Amino acid sequence: MTAPRAWLIWTIGVFAYLVAVSQRTSFGVVGLEATERFHASAAEISFFTVLQLLVYAGLQIPVGILVDRFGSRAMIAGGAILMCLGQLQLAFAVNIPGGVLGRVLVGAGDAMTFISVIRLIPLWFAPARVPLITQLTGMSGQLGQLFSVVPFALILHLAGWTPAFLTLAGMSGVAVVMALVLLRDLPPGHPRSDKVQGLRATGASLSRAWRQPGTRLGLWSHFTIQFSGTVFAMTWGYPFLISAQGLDTGVVSVLMAVYVAAAMATGPLIGRFVSRHPLRRSTMVLLIAGATAVAWGAVLLMPGRSPLWLLAGLVVVLAIGGPGSMIGFDFARTFNPAHRIGTATGIVNVGGFIAALVCIYLVGLVLDLLYSTGFSRGELYGLEPFRIALSVHFLILAFGVSAVLVCRRKVRRQLAAQGVVVPPLLRSMAQQRLLNAEKRRTPG
Repeated sequence: MTAPRAWLIWTIGVFAYLVAVSQRTSFGVVGLEATERFHASAAEISFFTVLQLLVYAGLQIPVGILVDRFGSRAMIAGGAILMCLGQLQLAFAVNIPGGVLGRVLVGAGDAMTFISVIRLIPLWFAPARVPLITQLTGMSGQLGQLFSVVPFALILHLAGWTPAFLTLAGMSGVAVVMALVLLRDLPPGHPRSDKVQGLRATGASLSRAWRQPGTRLGLWSHFTIQFSGTVFAMTWGYPFLISAQGLDTGVVSVLMAVYVAAAMATGPLIGRFVSRHPLRRSTMVLLIAGATAVAWGAVLLMPGRSPLWLLAGLVVVLAIGGPGSMIGFDFARTFNPAHRIGTATGIVNVGGFIAALVCIYLVGLVLDLLYSTGFSRGELYGLEPFRIALSVHFLILAFGVSAVLVCRRKVRRQLAAQGVVVPPLLRSMAQQRLLNAEKRRTPG
């Protein structure tokens, strides 16, 4: 039986993560307004999100190391303070440099939140519950995106830019207070480590986490299936649905709500699957990657505008990638000791956001190139330009799937060498590789 105190700690952490997600995804709702406010091109608008994600991804490993050293409470509160300052800056920004500064602060604060919340889970809950609680964390955090696409968008359209971003800043302020007053790093009676690692020990811990094939499998799993939904939700989903597909803002808001609902609905299912079939986790990753490629192909190859049911199907598939990418953190947890979970989780969390920022930037760059060469026929966000630009997804998916397959083979060899029982087909393959390696080492 899990103590009520554990659920309280988890709830506070989830609220902080929910706030971070709302801050992260808010700019995806204001893409068209930001273009007018800052007099920006498509590439410049994409640069806002690319830089934010670059800051986020670049801080993941340092944040993972810091949370292992200082604990989740300090990092969550610090992240909320940075996000509050970033949204205050963005609320009053009137030019591109001012807006970029705001998004950099938001990205830095966001980077400090998720890893810190994930680190709390194995400390407060029994190991058998961890995969499901991790999925519930990601699922609950998606409510932050729902806030950005419904209440925040409504405030933006009714009250304007500044009140909308001041609302987000206020949410971060509440998260700061809750973290400082109510959040605790460890359960009562849990021994607190007073040992502080030096730079050399920290570097060694980071190196060991990276050399672990399971950590790298988590990284590439997250890379492959998380990025597409992030690109859609944070930057290009709204312009694509409104300008290219001709939907009105009300319908788009409903589709974004469907995105959140689908992520929340599938999260617990994936969590149970991971708990019951830990040796099939990478197979689930590959299935989700294949479904993502099929969904994008169906929409982008459709002559003319896609029917609403097909766009809804795309939204649902992209939403599954969010909870699916949490499998990467389960790899980090099961292949690393407890004192290195933050560092390993930071490495994994880099993956999807690096892929997302590359995709976001390339889509914006292709749109601008098509516009400047006259292919767009004066429509920066037209349907045909978007067909070409969004095809970037297939290149990144192919790269990610290849990396997952390579790392999966290494992990399975490692498990076979340790005597872990794997499914029959996988076991025979691993045993054959070990036999071949032994023959090569044996003279004659």
